[in-house]
Amino acid sequence: MSLFKKKSVEYTEDMTVGEILRYDKKNKKILLGFGMHCFSCPVSQMETLKEAAEVHGVDLQLMLNKLNGKKITTK
Repeated sequence: MSLFKKKSVEYTEDMTVGEILRYDKKNKKILLGFGMHCFSCPVSQMETLKEAAEVHGVDLQLMLNKLNGKKITTK
């Protein structure tokens, strides 16, 4: 058991893909689900989530909701 709790993070569109992956390795699975497969690409270390969403044609708000653990509802 760890003596330190993992700091809770609110992911934002201004964070880089690299930052998001460093906070929690489980985020890789979420990003993969949105068709983002270029984690070894050097650009991912500098590209914001917003920029990546635009390039990949991904719904940014939906991706942020998933990363932040918010329940997704459909209409």
